[in-house]
Amino acid sequence: MKNRYLSLVEGGKRDDLPKFAIGDTVDVHVRILEGNKERVQVFNGTVIARRGEGVREMFTVRRIVQGEGVERIFPINSPKIAKVEVKRPGQARRAKLFYLRDRVGKATKVKERKAKVDTAGSPNGSNGAPKAKKGKKATTQAAAE
Repeated sequence: MKNRYLSLVEGGKRDDLPKFAIGDTVDVHVRILEGNKERVQVFNGTVIARRGEGVREMFTVRRIVQGEGVERIFPINSPKIAKVEVKRPGQARRAKLFYLRDRVGKATKVKERKAKVDTAGSPNGSNGAPKAKKGKKATTQAAAE
């Protein structure tokens, strides 16, 4: 913690939300009160910014609605957020994607982050089986057996 006063307030952090980063496309399920009824509305878009730390952390989600850009800022620890789903991980090389505000159409797409493939255990492939060799040696070994 930065100081002792912040440590008094930092007790209410949420840990049920998934890890998401800048550039990810997310669905934010927001609780809305209408009179005495409560319903959940989904706001989907691209995370263009995260700021703050601890209980005060917030993230900004941007989407295009009828040709107009709409941004909403959500506190991560808000009780109004029912859940956050990561739909598509995005690869961003910056901390803030404010340049997307000037883009239109397909230019607003963020490149998808590739999942890391773990092939450290086997040098020949992912399943550990040796690869069949091509060429004369492979056919002569098969004929000799």
